[in-house]
Amino acid sequence: MSNLQKALLAGSCIFFAATIYSLFYFEIYLIILFFLLHSLCLIFFSFLTLSGASRDERFIETYHQDIGMEMADKDKEINDLNELLTQTETELNDAKTENEALKKDNESMKKSIATLKRDNEAFEDKIRADRTSVESAMKGLLPPLQENRDGRETVNIIAIAKQAADELMESAREANLHVSVSSQGDTLLVRADPNRLITLFRNIIDNSIKYMKKAGSLVITISTIGDDIFIVLKDTGEGLNEEETKHIFELNFQGSNRISGNGLGLAQARAIVESYGGTIYAKSTEGNGMGIYIQLPA
Repeated sequence: MSNLQKALLAGSCIFFAATIYSLFYFEIYLIILFFLLHSLCLIFFSFLTLSGASRDERFIETYHQDIGMEMADKDKEINDLNELLTQTETELNDAKTENEALKKDNESMKKSIATLKRDNEAFEDKIRADRTSVESAMKGLLPPLQENRDGRETVNIIAIAKQAADELMESAREANLHVSVSSQGDTLLVRADPNRLITLFRNIIDNSIKYMKKAGSLVITISTIGDDIFIVLKDTGEGLNEEETKHIFELNFQGSNRISGNGLGLAQARAIVESYGGTIYAKSTEGNGMGIYIQLPA
């Protein structure tokens, strides 16, 4: 209750008391005056009370509306937070699942690496064993050294090539193969075992004779460049395709045009060349003959 309302209520009471008192001691016009003043105080008091109540109701209604809107906002904020929490929990669970999968992949990768290591070690052991076996086999292919010789004596490699050609002349004639030796001179001295050199030439000449299916020739060219000796043995036979040519010096290899034989001739030739620190390779095209190229240190 406001101060004005209190004053009006107090005035109403006073004027009411004055009205009662006037009934006994004053004239009628004073009675009417005091009663009117009493009534006016009550009327103003009632008006102020009613208008205050209306304002209070509007205030309360507005307050309730504000509270409702605020609660709705809070509920929405809570719902948003709950959705964010749910999303965060889902992402966390996904991250945990992915982490577990990564751990499993890591363990699997470790096992795979360990397996690859073991396989690699086994493969390296096999390569070493195969290399040792090949080296032993290649050494076994080498012709024996001449008796009481160390395998290094001064010999004429051109004369040895001609000797090998002469020894196989009859077989070459039967195969319609003409063998010739070409060089800048008649003498080219090297330090080697003559038995191994003549085996080298015999094997390559014999190989050309076996696969000569038409009349042709085998030219053996011997030359030097610097401190190296180069020997080219080129025939005009049927030849081989490029893929098979890569393998002709392998032990027991026989190509698609194989005939009788054990496939040791060219493998032995390779072993002899490599025993002197040289290199040997072949070039061939089907129908255009075979070329054997040898490099030896003088």
